[in-house]
Order: sequence, then structure tokens, then C-alpha cells
Amino acid sequence: MAKISYKTVSANNKTVDKKWLLVDVAGQPLGRITSFIAGRLRGKHKTNYTPHVDCGDNVVVINAEKVKLTGKKMSDKQYISYTGYPGGQRFATPKELLQKHPERIIEYAVKGMLPKNRLGRVMFTNLHVYTGTEHPHAAQKPETVSPN
Repeated sequence: MAKISYKTVSANNKTVDKKWLLVDVAGQPLGRITSFIAGRLRGKHKTNYTPHVDCGDNVVVINAEKVKLTGKKMSDKQYISYTGYPGGQRFATPKELLQKHPERIIEYAVKGMLPKNRLGRVMFTNLHVYTGTEHPHAAQKPETVSPN
């Protein structure tokens, strides 16, 4: 009887194939688009996905100010930060963040979906979020992807 043997191939930093992806988030719901982005950053869409290696792609996000929040999240949701000083807890709504730093809404959502360890912090550095359609990564020739 013929024996078929398959070898499990684990990716490492040298064998990983990283691409550059361009995602336009204009009019997209925040949670759906950020879960798509987080999956691409982790590399879970690849056949050689390895949990302990950064095998995800580099993701460039444009039109961050046009992301959509459903329901009453624009006024009811709160982002909490702490300065480190007594009484230094600060609260911000998505409406306030969109006026000052619209890219942070997407960054906070994606960061919460990545692993909370050294590898997650490295994966987060592969995310580049910009307001408007201009970005400085044209030389990398990012391919446009959409979650649909």
C-alpha cells in the first residue's frame, strides 16, 4: 500500500511573503472593516499562516474620516485614556476623535483585535492609516482590496 506523507510547513521571517494592501474605508461600518484589516495584518487569510510569526500584510487605510458608526455609537461610545496623574482619566467620544484625529478610531479598533503581546505590537506597526486619499506608500504599489 502506498504511503502518502505530508509535511507541515511553518513560516518564518525569511520565508514570509508580505504584500502591500490598500483599503478604502469610506462609508464602511467600523467593526466590519477593522476585523477585515486585523485578519490581513495577522495573515490568517494565507495558507502558510503560523500563529507565532508575523506573516501578515502591510495595510494602508485611506479615507479614515469617512468611516461609519451605526446606531448611537457616535455619541454614546467612549474612548478612555489615563495620563498617569491623579484625576487624569480622560474620556472622548468618536465624534470628538473624528474632529481631532480621525485615524485613531480605526487604529484603536484594529489594535483591540490583535494579540496583546510582543507579536501584536509588531503586527500593529504594519498598519498605516491616513485621512483623505493621499498616502506616501505609492512606491510600494499597494493592491486595492475590499472586504466584500
